[in-house]
Amino acid sequence: MTQELMKERVRELAREKDALVIAHYYCVPDVHDAADFVGDSLGLSQEARKSDKKLIVFCGVHFMAETAAILCPDKTVILANPDAGCPMADMITAEALAARKEELGEGVAVLTYVNSPANVKALSDICCTSANAVAVMRSLPQRRILMTPDKNLTAHVARQIPEKEVLSWPGFCPTHHRIKEKELMELKDKHPEALVLAHPECREKILREAHFVGSTSGIINKVAQSDREEFIVLTEEGVLYPMRKNNPGKVFLTPETPMICPNMKKNSLEDIERALLDPDPPAVRVPEEIRIPALRAVERMLAAPRD
Repeated sequence: MTQELMKERVRELAREKDALVIAHYYCVPDVHDAADFVGDSLGLSQEARKSDKKLIVFCGVHFMAETAAILCPDKTVILANPDAGCPMADMITAEALAARKEELGEGVAVLTYVNSPANVKALSDICCTSANAVAVMRSLPQRRILMTPDKNLTAHVARQIPEKEVLSWPGFCPTHHRIKEKELMELKDKHPEALVLAHPECREKILREAHFVGSTSGIINKVAQSDREEFIVLTEEGVLYPMRKNNPGKVFLTPETPMICPNMKKNSLEDIERALLDPDPPAVRVPEEIRIPALRAVERMLAAPRD
């Protein structure tokens, strides 16, 4: 079966099963084409929440499907490829966070990036995304903030809010962390007119060289709004597919070292087909004693003021 026929097969199965297929930007192009909606982490879960579909097939990684399950307790959420995990989310555990909170004592707010396990969200005061992290931290009344689990995003946010004492967790995204300064500088030298777009999960030395720092959706929107013709893109290469498709004529440049998330790339058309054909698919479930406090942290984020 050709890839085009397989895409149509997946779409037909989704219609038959009355399912919503959602995919993260970092998935492969074929999965983008077959999905009902393509977006960033929280946006996908919000799309699942407002859908009238009761079956959600999530093409992403485990923590994302968990977030959808937190927001949609009345729906069945299936991770297309159950082996798709997130190294950064694995760099923090509920047990380790509980111990750190006890060590720090009262008066310290815990701000957790949505790229984290459900039981870590449940121990947090509030969550954030890469897009709203600065606004969320600024909204907190506490002066001391423990931000988890991404040290690079934490440093980026802390630089913008010097009045807060920001404590960091030592986690990071291997895909964004691996960008080499030498490769970036060579690109900038060869393409001096290119706009440099970076995700805040990159290291500080990289972010200093960027013209724009923003979330995945923020980077995509910046390209669409810009009158520049060349862009140096410093985030996972999956974003290149929608940007090229929506911005014909614009040129996108990337570092020599591939920026690929191997877990996101695990999701395939065959995985979606398998999930839709399974009469008893392994749903992603979050126990109520974890879901309720985790939902509270996410809802506080959604209600926080925006910049």
